[in-house]
Amino acid sequence: MTSPKFLRGVLLLPALALLSGCNTVLMSPSGDLAVRQRDIIIISTILMLLIIVPVIVLTLLFAWRYRASNKNAVYTPEWDHSTLLELLIWAAPLLIIIALGALTWVSTHKLDPYRPLERIDAKRDVPPDTRPLTVQVVAMDWKWLFFYPDQGIATVNELAAPVDRPIRFELTSTTMMNSFFVPALAGQIYAMPGMETKLHAVVNKPGVYDGFSANYSGAGFSGMRFKFRGMTADEFDAWVKQVRAKGENLSRDKYEALAKPSEWVPVKYYADVAPDLYDAILNRCVQSGQPCLKDMMGQPNHSHASRARSRTPGATDAAAALLSDAMCTARNTVQFAADTQRAPGAALAQ
Repeated sequence: MTSPKFLRGVLLLPALALLSGCNTVLMSPSGDLAVRQRDIIIISTILMLLIIVPVIVLTLLFAWRYRASNKNAVYTPEWDHSTLLELLIWAAPLLIIIALGALTWVSTHKLDPYRPLERIDAKRDVPPDTRPLTVQVVAMDWKWLFFYPDQGIATVNELAAPVDRPIRFELTSTTMMNSFFVPALAGQIYAMPGMETKLHAVVNKPGVYDGFSANYSGAGFSGMRFKFRGMTADEFDAWVKQVRAKGENLSRDKYEALAKPSEWVPVKYYADVAPDLYDAILNRCVQSGQPCLKDMMGQPNHSHASRARSRTPGATDAAAALLSDAMCTARNTVQFAADTQRAPGAALAQ
């Protein structure tokens, strides 16, 4: 006859099989920034357990002590206040909140992704003459494009960096908001079209780590993954040489073809990159003749002034100029109204 212990062991096998697929990379990262973020999770959990565990234990204790069958429990229906209990009940959560608030305040500033790194790990500061490795990241549909401006190369769905060297990521996107995330390296950060975000990080252990998109972006989202390779300095130099040897030219025409939506794109190398291509992607002017966002910023919106003149024949050029200036400089309504009244013959259409 089968024993109950054997049956329980058999029933637990599926659960063990599922747990074997768990990846605890967040709890055992390979980059200092991710380690510090891990520590915040652990400290916050412990602080909250200081409240949760006693509450659970006391709930069970009270339920057992004041059960109906316990005739020795003291029954005091008129009791309604205890200064000592009030102090314990309110002081403990208050102290926890203060501690969590202080932890959040300090970590928010210390781990700001825009802030350059001050240390390589817990025992080593960043040397004053260290130059970070710059990597320009473009989130596409549905792949990742990485530019190495100092090395003059680019890759698709493969990222590499030397161990113990600070990395400066500059991120943008082509069509929609996305999220760049290498759990072993640092926390996630969003990439948005027409905007640039930054992330500073460092990898402390050689290895191959998973990177992916952490923000749903359409049909090819599940295949928007890449490998991040942490290498020694010599291995990284050899990798750069390999990219230059095997890569092709990434012209603007080839980029436009690459930018078309595609799924599960294999790794690609580019040994030569068109000048200022990343800047053109960021400012949305890859195609020739397109005005760049950075050049359009601050220019008067003459189309609004033209429409105002066409709708109101009596409006003077001064009034039209005031309308254009108000829309481009966000002048407050009261001041704008006063200016239009001072302009001779102004009659602005709404």
